[in-house]
Amino acid sequence: GDPLPELRKLEIADRFDVICVSPTFSDLPWYADHPTNPKLQQERYLLETVIPFVEIQYSTQAKAAGRFLVGFSKAGWGAFSLILRHPDLFLKAAAWDAPLMMSESGKYGSGPIFGTAQNFKHYRVARLLEEKASSFSNETRLISLGYDNFREHHLQIHELMNQLQVKHIHRDGPQRKHHWESGWLEEAFGLLF
Repeated sequence: GDPLPELRKLEIADRFDVICVSPTFSDLPWYADHPTNPKLQQERYLLETVIPFVEIQYSTQAKAAGRFLVGFSKAGWGAFSLILRHPDLFLKAAAWDAPLMMSESGKYGSGPIFGTAQNFKHYRVARLLEEKASSFSNETRLISLGYDNFREHHLQIHELMNQLQVKHIHRDGPQRKHHWESGWLEEAFGLLF
């Protein structure tokens, strides 16, 4: 689905004084670069095309303090993966109902995007948390919200972040429909800001 109509309905841009950007992709958006296909570079596209374009076209804070990530499902995975891979580029990330503890590529159409098991490891959220825990131990930058299909993933990522002493916000519910319009976006932005 498209988050922009819901963001407009909730007046998120005006209420939080933000610019909301929702990039589109030609393939399922897992926010990863394929190891051999130069036409399947989703992370690079976001970092080297989308963000610079927005920062040239609009008055923004062109630094981490002005960049937040929010998403659900694949985009929730992407939000956590991106901030963990690039903690100097983003301030906070919120994920709702996302397969955050996915341990191998192939599920949910991810196989063709990651390409190889080795490439998937570079984006695996649990591994990134273990590797980058110290960068996320002083301030709350990660937000794990409610569920529909992926409650166990959120409970497990919450437990892992606790074990690693990663400061975060975790909300276990309420259960909502797996869609942009199920009511979780307002809570996510409230917690981000």
